[in-house]
Amino acid sequence: MIEPADRDRAARTGPDWVRDAVFYQIFPDRFAISLRVPKPGTLERWDAPPTVHGFKGGDLLGVAEHLDELRDLGITALYLNPIFASASNHRYHTYDYELVDPLLGGDAALRELLDSAHARGIRVILDGVFNHASRGFWPFHHILENGTASPYRDWFNLDAEVLAGRRGLNAYPSAPATVAAPDEPNEATAAAGSLAAATSPGASSSAAPSSPAAYAAPPSPRSRLGYEAWWDMPALPKLNHHNPEVREYIYRVAERWLRFGIDGWRLDVPADITEPGFWEEFRRRCLAVNPQAYIVGEIWTAAPEWLAGDRFDALMNYPLAEAILSFTGAGRLDRDLVATTHEFSRHVHDVDGPEFGRWLAAVMATYPPETTSLQLNLLDSHDTPRFLSLAGGDTTTLRLATLIQMTLPGAPCVYYGDEVGLEGRGDPDCRRAYPWDVVRQDRRLRDFVAGLTALRHANPALRRGRFELLAAEGSAVAYGLFGEESPGGAGLTLGGRAFDLAPSGESRPTEGVRRRDRSMIVVVNAGDSPATLSFELPGQARGSVEQVSWTGRDWTSTFASRPLERGTLVVDIEAREGVVLGVDPAL
Repeated sequence: MIEPADRDRAARTGPDWVRDAVFYQIFPDRFAISLRVPKPGTLERWDAPPTVHGFKGGDLLGVAEHLDELRDLGITALYLNPIFASASNHRYHTYDYELVDPLLGGDAALRELLDSAHARGIRVILDGVFNHASRGFWPFHHILENGTASPYRDWFNLDAEVLAGRRGLNAYPSAPATVAAPDEPNEATAAAGSLAAATSPGASSSAAPSSPAAYAAPPSPRSRLGYEAWWDMPALPKLNHHNPEVREYIYRVAERWLRFGIDGWRLDVPADITEPGFWEEFRRRCLAVNPQAYIVGEIWTAAPEWLAGDRFDALMNYPLAEAILSFTGAGRLDRDLVATTHEFSRHVHDVDGPEFGRWLAAVMATYPPETTSLQLNLLDSHDTPRFLSLAGGDTTTLRLATLIQMTLPGAPCVYYGDEVGLEGRGDPDCRRAYPWDVVRQDRRLRDFVAGLTALRHANPALRRGRFELLAAEGSAVAYGLFGEESPGGAGLTLGGRAFDLAPSGESRPTEGVRRRDRSMIVVVNAGDSPATLSFELPGQARGSVEQVSWTGRDWTSTFASRPLERGTLVVDIEAREGVVLGVDPAL
């Protein structure tokens, strides 16, 4: 039985496990195929360029069969794009919220994946698409078959002429669609527009951007289709959240899968659901089932009002991704590609160390520290071009970005394949199949990423430390994560073992001893010339400093261990490199 005190504590502070997590986002159709999941017919070739409608056959047992590799990468949580029954490869067109898609292996495959993941200390959150459904969603299909005689007619926002019985639904219009493709491809555009409408006085979500992959026209009145559809896309009828039966159905779906064993929800375009109290009740019902459930919303901008403790634990931290890309990719950005992504086109631009320092400090100060430590810190996703492509194919940019991502408060999230150098432009190219042939993988990059996740797991300050900007000059920046007294070992327990990290970067089991967590200093030079930064460590006049490396780090910048003199450090760093330092206070 869940105690009320546990539920109340979780509602205030969020799920504590997230602060130690490293997420891995998987687009299920594109990650891995299991021979144990039969396919009904011909699939798109795995290594062929992805198409809008093509199915490649990835499934949940394929994910389960690769969990050990993900654990070796340092992954402790999975974020799965939608898995419920759908007629689209991305499954944002849901037709049954209570059935895992048979192409993914059905409910039994999710059961095996959850059991196998949890046995390895890996959590799993699902993508919840509760703003809109699909034409195949059984209540909508019921209306298509029965018209206004259907008892589900109030589950959607039907046109007055339809409700009066003077016309039917035009769910399959013969006129050309008003979008680039019959998909949810530029969800970034709609999410940003929806949030603007929800949070900015006088703003309108109908102001579509001028972007090749974006919507070609603003939504038209529902009279064309006979019902309200998300961004006027006929395939996506919008649910009527004003109807209490609809709300109760969604709440029960959320509860059902939490009871099944999932560990939380990533919520699709939540700002489009404007019914007062909807998300507050959603949170209450979820936490009543699992007080440690993670609830994260897809909102692309800073939005403190959504994280006041009554709706979500966190947001997808796109503002951080924009800052990191702007700094590490300065001078190397594929500007044409950046321009195709709505929010990125407005915010991503070349910045130097001081501008990045101000930007980073602002992002870190947007929310209280206990909320910042729950943010989902991604570099890219299924809704954006791949980071490596945005960076003009420059692997060093991705390395620098990953170093920053892995050394900040908030849960880092790796988009599947980024760790082996997978590229991709706009949708559907950003949803390529995972390259399982090792010849097509950048194994040095994977070692580098795995080393950084081990570094993060081994040093609590990188996960829970107090962020402070220390210096920013030219093309370089330095920031600190300052630890505090805490019980237990220095590292993280994974699968029943505690891990620490030797200065050489080698992971090693540790005993649970009490000590003050060392503070960590991160120095990054994104420029093409060597740099030197001099700065003071606040409140630490004495102690010792050593470089902390990680497996896969093949940069040449070094820092000799030394006593800390009067709290001042001088760090020399080569071009396009980064160093991490551990600072231990004097005993």
